Amino acid sequence: MMHKGTVCVTGAAGFVGSWLIMRLLEQGYSVKATVRDPSNMKKVKHLLDLPGAANRLTLWKADLVDEGSFDEPIQGCTGVFHVATPMDFESKDPESEMIKPTIEGMLNVLRSCARASSTVRRVVFTSSAGTVSIHEGRRHLYDETSWSDVDFCRAKKMTGWMYFVSKTLAEKAAWDFAEKNNIDFISIIPTLVNGPFVMPTMPPSMLSALALITRNEPHYSILNPVQFVHLDDLCNAHIFLFECPDAKGRYICSSHDVTIAGLAQILRQRYPEFDVPTEFGEMEVFDIISYSSKKLTDLGFEFKYSLEDMFDGAIQSCREKGLLPPATKEPSYATEQLIATGQDNGH
Repeated sequence: MMHKGTVCVTGAAGFVGSWLIMRLLEQGYSVKATVRDPSNMKKVKHLLDLPGAANRLTLWKADLVDEGSFDEPIQGCTGVFHVATPMDFESKDPESEMIKPTIEGMLNVLRSCARASSTVRRVVFTSSAGTVSIHEGRRHLYDETSWSDVDFCRAKKMTGWMYFVSKTLAEKAAWDFAEKNNIDFISIIPTLVNGPFVMPTMPPSMLSALALITRNEPHYSILNPVQFVHLDDLCNAHIFLFECPDAKGRYICSSHDVTIAGLAQILRQRYPEFDVPTEFGEMEVFDIISYSSKKLTDLGFEFKYSLEDMFDGAIQSCREKGLLPPATKEPSYATEQLIATGQDNGH
């Protein structure tokens, strides 16, 4: 296999970061991966176990809020994939715990890229659909020219609002910095990421993707309606855009749009063992909203996965890691009687 050079991936232990590293190693890259604590085996073992990791993966300590901590890992890299982002929807102080560190972290990474400008030829940033469509009066179709309204997010305080604000302000700050410092910068805007994963714990975006299966009602609003991209398609798009000489600007990466009612129907049919709801309380069910990936597919990128592939992969990963019960349907009366009298073999 041809060696393709060395790249840096921030947020390496997370949902997108860990899968992206797996694909980069497979395709012949060496990877300098940044994590907050390389000695925490619980958080990094899944990276060290990846095929090719022994020879071509190194772990580096870096923190978004620690100015200069990305200098060393980025030194000597031809590319940087900035994936890391604080994700805490329960935060008591989102302005200082999520929003500020996201913006500062983005600029810390870019300042390190500017200092390593002799080797770094392109920076790819994992943005979010939350930077595009959160404003008053929703449209039915979005492209890369649209931006979320942060004042609207702060006023409405919808589920995940602090994430939408942090990513929007971070991406805007990045474009500004990249222009002033002559950095070749690309942003990828994924919709809700779904699919199998290598990290050991439940990825934050899967809390939303699987909300109908786990009955996580606060996340229903995120699925009303929803757009998905398979994790593997997203990671392949990162590498595609890094390697594509003609890539420029922002790129939406989204393959499927569905209403919450449509999604519930698909999940009920495919996974009868789960008690998927068909009623969503007082919520008004909205029509489909699409995010156009035309700019990405016009460059020659092809999506490979179906909606069913995403959920099959996600549910299988969750089951293997003990993150989902085998079923959520009510057991029948007979089973309950057996359990009550202690005659069930499992007890």
